[in-house]
Amino acid sequence: MSQPRLALHLAAAAALLSGCGAMPPSPQPPALDQLTASEAAAAVCSGRTTSEALVRASLERARARMHLNAFVTLDEAGALAAARQADARRASGAPCLPLQGVPIVVKDNIHAAGLPSTGGTPALRGFVPGEDAPVLRRLRDAGAIVLGKTNLHELAFGISGYNPAYNTGPEPGVRNAYDPSRMAGGSSAGTGAAIGARIALAGLGTDTGGSVRIPCAVNGCASLRPTVGRYPAAGILPISHTRDTAGPMAVAMTDVERMDRVIAGAAPEHAAELRSVRLGVAQPFLANLDVDTRTAFDAALAKLRAAGVTIVDVPLPTLMALNGNVGFPVALYEAYDDVTAYLATHRTGVSIQQLAAQIASPDVKGTYEGLVIPRKLPGPNNTVVDAEPVYRAAMQTHRPALARLYADTFAAHRLDALAFPTVPHVAPAANPQASSVENFLLFIQNTDPGSNAGIPGLQIPIGLGATSRLPVGMELDGPAGSDRRLVAIGMAVEGVLGRVPPGR
Repeated sequence: MSQPRLALHLAAAAALLSGCGAMPPSPQPPALDQLTASEAAAAVCSGRTTSEALVRASLERARARMHLNAFVTLDEAGALAAARQADARRASGAPCLPLQGVPIVVKDNIHAAGLPSTGGTPALRGFVPGEDAPVLRRLRDAGAIVLGKTNLHELAFGISGYNPAYNTGPEPGVRNAYDPSRMAGGSSAGTGAAIGARIALAGLGTDTGGSVRIPCAVNGCASLRPTVGRYPAAGILPISHTRDTAGPMAVAMTDVERMDRVIAGAAPEHAAELRSVRLGVAQPFLANLDVDTRTAFDAALAKLRAAGVTIVDVPLPTLMALNGNVGFPVALYEAYDDVTAYLATHRTGVSIQQLAAQIASPDVKGTYEGLVIPRKLPGPNNTVVDAEPVYRAAMQTHRPALARLYADTFAAHRLDALAFPTVPHVAPAANPQASSVENFLLFIQNTDPGSNAGIPGLQIPIGLGATSRLPVGMELDGPAGSDRRLVAIGMAVEGVLGRVPPGR
């Protein structure tokens, strides 16, 4: 272990034992690529560094990586002012907070008071909410400092992050932290890229069908899609009230645990004992894998078996067919009513028709104009059909059946979670093809079913591809309401597999 790393670990231990302690005369500048959010908070609490130093380091990294298009708004003045307030609070002797002085980023469909909340779309460029979304307010109350608002797949309606509307670099769309020629995933693309590049150590995203898990899978970070309803949904531009949830994204599982604890008001959790863990592996999740992903996943399972985890083969032959009857019908039908209500409730001055007219991304514009606004769904032979009867069947019949399938599978096999590659491929090229229907269906293949069942899903980095040297992720989906157990397992799994190095 390097001397700077050792010093930070010692500082973290001292902070846990003694609280904030006395400020040393000359705090050392932080190395963000060597820290987790939890370690950063401990370093601030112990006086090893200051919040202002952390924020300045983050801003420096952000300015040096504008080609990633990670931000819509970088709030330098606001972040520095908040950091100085955090340092003054610490100097006053106030108790340390869980995220004391730690810079985070926030997806630009989540309200942050006084900052634009664009949803990544031109029509909302001038919309500035006066209050934080509750999910963000809880993180700020725990000491977090907001660096800025991150870019996203426009209106959160996609998995590539290839959004031409807001760009700070020469090439369009959010860029992968490990290879800027590759896609950053979506829809929480900017948060994933910012964490992967260690511009920030943690952040918030939202997830409808994979949008906190996919960006972390391709950018080497950890994330949690909580059980639907676990987090407050107010102050967030929606797609589907049935499927949407905010979710924490971070460098390490200890950070995800801490953020989930703060947001949900939970007790602290420790890493699980892996010899008590049972994970299921089902064939539908192993389709269409590229070689790097299959190799990394098989190696991860072998390491977990050696650590005492029980791996169980699970038959789920009806899973994908059931999921197909839920996913698009629910999201596309609910989007019209939910977005319309959001625009009116928050007095944006924009109608859903005006919103659609200004959409910059061809894939999102086609979806809105062809399906969302006319209340249609794709039908056979390139036709469209009325959405309402298909939606009613999804909600009354197919979604309950999907939830039962998961519940019965977990119970019958005594599983803590199902384990599978988060996405089937490493990140492809960042270009318009990244937003194609074919790519969308491929990249939500494994994340979408759990989303539609409303269960929690955890993304954990498991390595870099042997050939591509790009991140590969593993997802753990657990029973509804098992979020804290799932996070405890995730911390233990990370302890076995380690973390991937940071991006560029």
